[in-house]
Amino acid sequence: MEEEWIAGKHSVTEALRSGRTINKIWIADTAQKHLTQPIIAEAKKLGIVIQHVDKRKLDQTVPGIQHQGVVAQAAPYAYAEVEDILEAAKSKNEHPFLILLDEIEDPHNLGSILRTADCTGAHGVIVPKRRSASVTVTVSKTSAGAAEYVPVARVSNLAQTIDRLKEEGVWVVGTDVTASEAVFGNGVFTGPVALVIGNENKGMGRLIREKCDVLVKLPMQGQINSLNASVAAGVVMYEVLRSRQAQG
Repeated sequence: MEEEWIAGKHSVTEALRSGRTINKIWIADTAQKHLTQPIIAEAKKLGIVIQHVDKRKLDQTVPGIQHQGVVAQAAPYAYAEVEDILEAAKSKNEHPFLILLDEIEDPHNLGSILRTADCTGAHGVIVPKRRSASVTVTVSKTSAGAAEYVPVARVSNLAQTIDRLKEEGVWVVGTDVTASEAVFGNGVFTGPVALVIGNENKGMGRLIREKCDVLVKLPMQGQINSLNASVAAGVVMYEVLRSRQAQG
């Protein structure tokens, strides 16, 4: 399974820090000592097997990934349950702040969204099991370690999950270029909120759009009518953070 590999100094360090189960760490003979020394020290402390290998072995193990000469083999990514995410918000005495991704396909987008979710205090991300990027080595690398801290739940049916969140009093906000309400200064973000981000090309599916309590759009001034999905998600997540901080 592809998601058993974690590549790069930052991602491996965060995986060690977060207590992820790591079976083995491979380090390239040519890797720079200042990058690998802290990882080796930490791994030895935890009793994790370290193997020094030829860099080409790592290139083949995680093709196309900038691994910096450090690759870890970890237990498969542990997905959370939606209940766990809501419980985590409750235990912090905070209103739930969730990100729902309606068929985000690009692992780089998922990684970037996880990174911003971590920065803006989101309690978790929910993705559908089908037609969606899952948490792989590319996602982990792009998220710069955030994949180890932001819980991700995979659900069979996103529409049913939205119904369940509504029963819990969560306000479901969809992002849509055709929406009439602007995202900025919107009062919906201070309470329990689930932000829905649609597919990179098609946006949200019709059923998911209809289930949203409110649709908001980002104001556009340029000639191009579409922002990258992870950039758009980032802007809205920061508006949630800003609204909540303003409220105190």
